[in-house]
Amino acid sequence: MVRQRTVALLVAVVAVLSVPGAVAAPPPAPGAPVALSELVPGVPPGPYQPWQLDTPDQALAPKVYTPSAEEDSVEPWDAAAESDALIEYVPLSDAVARHAGVVACSKRTGPYQRQVERWLRLRVDGRQSARDCKAIRVFQVKHGIRPTSGFAGPVTWARMRLLSAAKNPNAAGKCPVRRYRVACVDLTRQLTWVQKGTKVLFGPVPVRSGKAGYRTRTGLHRVYWKHKNHWSTLYNTRMPYSQFFSKGQAFHGIYGNVYSPPGSMGCVNLRVADARTLWGVLHKGDRVYVWGRKSGT
Repeated sequence: MVRQRTVALLVAVVAVLSVPGAVAAPPPAPGAPVALSELVPGVPPGPYQPWQLDTPDQALAPKVYTPSAEEDSVEPWDAAAESDALIEYVPLSDAVARHAGVVACSKRTGPYQRQVERWLRLRVDGRQSARDCKAIRVFQVKHGIRPTSGFAGPVTWARMRLLSAAKNPNAAGKCPVRRYRVACVDLTRQLTWVQKGTKVLFGPVPVRSGKAGYRTRTGLHRVYWKHKNHWSTLYNTRMPYSQFFSKGQAFHGIYGNVYSPPGSMGCVNLRVADARTLWGVLHKGDRVYVWGRKSGT
C-alpha cells in the first residue's frame, strides 16, 4: 500500500515537472521562517526520498493472542546503521547549494530559531545571524548532526531537548510518580522514559508520536499486549517490539528515523535499539501516561 502511494506520488511529481513552462516555486526570502513541510534532510534531493514517507502504524485494535515460544525466540532485525542518524532537515535550496559546495553556513532562520538561541544562551530575537550560525554549527559538530550548516531545524532542537531532559526528565512533575512502573510519554518534547517512584529505569529517549489527525491519545493507559514480532495487517509493515497500550496504539521500533516528519498514525515510534530495551523494562499491566501535544498537531 505504501509502495503504491509512493509510485503515485512519483508519477504526480514527474507529471508536474514535465509540463512545458513549469517552474519551481521561488525559495523563501532570506531570513524568513521555513515551514516544516518544506524541509528535507540535508542531503541531495532526488525523485525517491524515503525519509518523507509516513510510518504506517496500526490504527485499529490488533487481534490479541499468545505467541508461541518458537515465535518469541525470533528477534526482530536490527535497524540499518544510518537509519537513526542525526540528519537535520534543511531548506531544499540550502541542501542543493551545499551539495554543490556553495553554502558553508545557512543564512536562513530556522523553525526553532528562538528555542535554539535560548538554549545556546544567544541573543533571542528569532533571526539568524552569523554569530548564531557559528554557535549552532559548533553544537551540530559536537553532537554528530549533519549537515553542519548552522540551521536551527527540528533535529538540532530535538537533540537539545533530549540533553536538557537527560538528568531529570520529570523535573516539571507532569508524569505521575507512583510505587509501580509508569511509562511517561511527553508529546510536547517528543520524549519517553520509564520511572518507578522517582527512579528512572529507562530513558529518556526520542520518540515520534502521531501526526495531525492521528494524535497519540493522552491520559492514563495500561500495557495490555506485548508482541515482539508484530506485523500490521492493516498497513503491511513490521512493528518490532510492539507494546500496545490504547487500542491500536503501541510503543514499537521503526526501520526509519524517529525525527522524520510529520509523525506516525498514532503509535509511539522508537529507534529499534530503544524499543528492544523498553521491551525488557515494561510488562503487561504496567501504566502508560501520555500528555502534551506534538508540534504541528
